[in-house]
Amino acid sequence: MPAVEQHPSAVIIGAGHAGVQAAESLRESGWAGRIVLIGEERHAPYQRPPLSKDYLAPGQAAEPLPLRAASFFEQHRIELRVDAEVASIDRRSRSVQLSDGEQVPFSKLVIATGASNRMLDVPGSTLSGIVGLKTLDDAVHLRGILEPSRNIVVVGAGFIGLEFASAARAMGKNVTVLEFSARPMSRALSPAMGDFFARQHLDNGVGLRLGEGIASFSGDEDGNVVTAVSTSGARYPADLVVVGVGVAPNISLAQAAGLEVENGIVVDHALRTLDPDIYAVGDCASFPNPSGAGRIRLESVQNATDQAKHAAHQIVGATEARYEPVPWFWSIQGGLRLQIAGLSAPGNNCVLRGEPGSGRFSVFCFDGETLVAVESVNKPADHVAARKILDQGTNPTPEQCGDTGYDLKSLAKALALAE
Repeated sequence: MPAVEQHPSAVIIGAGHAGVQAAESLRESGWAGRIVLIGEERHAPYQRPPLSKDYLAPGQAAEPLPLRAASFFEQHRIELRVDAEVASIDRRSRSVQLSDGEQVPFSKLVIATGASNRMLDVPGSTLSGIVGLKTLDDAVHLRGILEPSRNIVVVGAGFIGLEFASAARAMGKNVTVLEFSARPMSRALSPAMGDFFARQHLDNGVGLRLGEGIASFSGDEDGNVVTAVSTSGARYPADLVVVGVGVAPNISLAQAAGLEVENGIVVDHALRTLDPDIYAVGDCASFPNPSGAGRIRLESVQNATDQAKHAAHQIVGATEARYEPVPWFWSIQGGLRLQIAGLSAPGNNCVLRGEPGSGRFSVFCFDGETLVAVESVNKPADHVAARKILDQGTNPTPEQCGDTGYDLKSLAKALALAE
């Protein structure tokens, strides 16, 4: 028997939410061999969602929230390598090579490399004061330059951009958001919900410019950004520019190792790549769409942790199963907590439940007569019920969902009791 099988070793590339969960779930599922968790950042694993919200608020602690306690990794016999870059994956020798030349052998490999911010390619985009927000180092840098900034331009009205815009407005900053689409968060939300958030940000004093992308930036003699020019030709003063125009999956290691890629690292229903000993999870993984044809790649903490758990169970020899949990997402923008269950699509029939003017309502999205997604604002009970209903495949009618007298909670509770 090969030595690698006599001394099984699981290597995980990436120490974010997916990587840490994979290591924890492997150990808890009975993996007795070595576990090596390799993180490129110099920090111990930390929670990413607060970086665009709470971490930037005045008076907040400078230290991020850890993903696990400092003692966790030793207690679970997980070798955590921080500030360590994987240079290549050698499938023939079953090892990964670090940038310092060290070879780390594996019998099972989990790729959890996540995604990186997309960069702007317009004149002036390399000026000082134009930043992205993805990592703790990004947030530390942004936190340091945010306080003295007065006029802030945000490029992109996605979750990160609008979360940051809300935090900056709470600090009294002048904020302009440039969004090329006709409504904010257009890839993720129904038109009704997108329009609601547009009104809320405008009412909060955000200069939300829809239908305007970024054309160029101009700077001063010291190389600092001073103006953002939109595709309409409008010029906006800018001491600081935060770019949030989406992310691209980190696939270079997998691609160089001969693994298939397609808007992410291609995996099957069990999250295996074409190499049966190599899995990919989280933001970097392209997996079969459970609800239809094609493949999808999801960027959420829930997907990252659920996929990591699923892959770990497959690795330790649990009965092979398909990965198909109902996806869910959240965003906190000022006093609004947005929660989404399922995946909507353009052309869905959307049914309103509740009154948007109250700041507490939901939108139920149907593909024909089939419920596919529910978007809720400050209605956690609707969100919890929706996740249960979608998970069970139960299908209330559009009329029932639009009727606030129809008890969704009881339906969800009945489904739970039937399990």
